[in-house]
Amino acid sequence: MENPDIAPNAARCRFRRIVVKVGSNVLTRADGTLDTDRMAALADQIAALHRAGVEVIVVSSGAVAAGRGVIAAGHRLDAVSARQLYSAVGQVKLIRRYYELFDARGIVCGQVLTTKQDFETRRHYLNQRNSIRVMLENGVVPIVNENDTVAVTELMFTDNDELSGLLSTMIGAEALVLLTNVDGICDGTPGAPGVEVIREIAPGQRDLPDCIRDAKSSFGRGGMLTKSRIARKVAAEGIETIIADGRRDGILPDLLAEGSRTLCTRFLPSPHPISGVKKWIAHSEGFAKGEVHVTREALDALGGPRAVSLLPVGVSRVEGVFEKDDIVRIVAPDGRPIGAGKVSCDSTTARRNIGRRGARALIHYDYLYLD
Repeated sequence: MENPDIAPNAARCRFRRIVVKVGSNVLTRADGTLDTDRMAALADQIAALHRAGVEVIVVSSGAVAAGRGVIAAGHRLDAVSARQLYSAVGQVKLIRRYYELFDARGIVCGQVLTTKQDFETRRHYLNQRNSIRVMLENGVVPIVNENDTVAVTELMFTDNDELSGLLSTMIGAEALVLLTNVDGICDGTPGAPGVEVIREIAPGQRDLPDCIRDAKSSFGRGGMLTKSRIARKVAAEGIETIIADGRRDGILPDLLAEGSRTLCTRFLPSPHPISGVKKWIAHSEGFAKGEVHVTREALDALGGPRAVSLLPVGVSRVEGVFEKDDIVRIVAPDGRPIGAGKVSCDSTTARRNIGRRGARALIHYDYLYLD
């Protein structure tokens, strides 16, 4: 039976476009199989938001769990082969179930399978953005997942948290909701006496609790450390990011309603969001083809109040092989990665110009992102 509060709360949603990431621990039962009842409850909530005029992009885990419930491997498989097998079978079951659920509610959904390579170049990035925008313009709910069938370890997203962060910035979402099996980030060890959920994290806030560890969820690849890192980056790009318990009844409309006090952790959006190109670069660190090491003077200038480009005179070392317009990682004198940028020349030219005054900027400010 549909929660009677869903429709009124959905009508009070203060966002017009959102990305909802549904984690494995929300969609998976204790035995590792797909929880179709939870899928139905979430479909009710998404349908209510859709009817209220909210554009919803769903990043859904669950393909591997769905496949595990259908087929048993005939022999022992390594981790990558097992994911490929289970996701190949499970993705069919997962999207068929989503299609049936949304169809019963008068809504059309569409499947988007993606890999990390689809975000690597600006051209592929824009093509993928256009594909999802066309779906939204025609009232279709995109159901997005990593294409685990063809992805291999070095080409995989860290997890669907990373994928949802990339999609949020790519599609211009106003909010990203990360649904997991806890209420949010706690100010101490979860479950300990007196420990509470941190309700809000301000833009630029770095003092997150020591209790956040790089522990993985039971069935997924992510953990709270990954979620907090992605949430902080996405919020810095002007998108409110929420971590909440996806198993609570009516959680989505509750979270998104004007004046909501639903238990969760909200990363408040920066009042000074960065440009679309810089959003792409901000999430492109994993695609970096090389490294540019900067001098102490350049580091101070980049971190100063004025917008500056990275000039060859501020470069101390160039590593890797890259071409013009590739993404490179920017590294401080102490070895810390401090950002990424799109280079204006190839690595041979960059090395030749190290320390040179009066040369063209290696990375123009418009194509420079600093953490």
